[in-house]
Amino acid sequence: MKQKPWWKDPVRMLCALCAACVAVVVVQKVTGRIDGVAMLIFLLAVFVTSMYTDGYFWGVCTSLISVLAVNFAFFSPYLAFNFTLPENLFSGVVMLVVSIMTSTLTTRIKKQEQLRMESEKEKMRANLLRAVSHDLRTPLTSIYGACSTVAENYDSLGKAQTLKLLQDACEDAQWLNRMVENLLSITRIDSEKVTVQKTPTVLEELVDAVLVKFGKHYPAIPVQVELPEEFIVIPMDSMLIRQVLMNLMENAALHAEGMKTLTLRVFILGSRAVFEVRDDGCGIPREKLRTLFSGTGGTDPSAPADSGKHGMGIGLSVCAAIIKAHGGEISAESRPGEGTVIRFSLETEEIELEDGEDEQ
Repeated sequence: MKQKPWWKDPVRMLCALCAACVAVVVVQKVTGRIDGVAMLIFLLAVFVTSMYTDGYFWGVCTSLISVLAVNFAFFSPYLAFNFTLPENLFSGVVMLVVSIMTSTLTTRIKKQEQLRMESEKEKMRANLLRAVSHDLRTPLTSIYGACSTVAENYDSLGKAQTLKLLQDACEDAQWLNRMVENLLSITRIDSEKVTVQKTPTVLEELVDAVLVKFGKHYPAIPVQVELPEEFIVIPMDSMLIRQVLMNLMENAALHAEGMKTLTLRVFILGSRAVFEVRDDGCGIPREKLRTLFSGTGGTDPSAPADSGKHGMGIGLSVCAAIIKAHGGEISAESRPGEGTVIRFSLETEEIELEDGEDEQ
């Protein structure tokens, strides 16, 4: 849980007290009386302060200040302290009890919410670990099999066979490297001490880099690109956003069975750039869409280690974490048999050209 600035609690207390004073004055002008009403209004201020501040200190301070203010300004004799009357003492005790009870209740609620968030985080990490353990089996088994085959049958294997086995081992090693990058990224994003370092990035340069990298790994899959005509600059960690686009496009290449068209589309909606990766493949079942970005959306623990299918959950959970860290949103739409579209949005940045600078 991030620690909020120290000054927020006293500011909230002062705002509640000032609002209570204004409310009492307004009520006095409207009704002509304040006996009893002043205590109720300041009691509400005590409740609000205790509700929206941490711990007991500020609620108790508000109750003590409220008792003094009501006794001095709004109880007879006016503009003088008098704690001899029973109703004055009773109002002070009530305010103090309300502040303590409210602070206790809100403290418990905040602790329960913190425990719930930590439990969800641990659950996500456990799901991530299960998905990792499953997804690592396939490339490791393939690498071991290829290397052991070459080592044991080096003299009897032809050059083409040896080269094919080594190329397969290299491809699986590259996939493992991308998996490690994903895990490092999600660990980095999950840390509260590390923030995403955004730099202005030209949209066309970003897309070109992604297409070049994707074309090297999947040369047989053409990609249709739709970009806005205007010059777009987006503040981002370009390495992480490239990783997001690569993960989305690789998932389509690996899992969208029957896909004929893969489209990468970017358009401007207000002040945000919306990225879409769309395929016309087999689609994703509705029940899996709910957990698609949780780290377990595409992992089947019963799949054999040599199935040749890498899981898709890790990459998508990384995508969600990266986009969230950038202050964006990510979502998915899919219909079985009609394809899937995954989109995310990022804030754009207006670029002002300096005098004498030519627009490229």
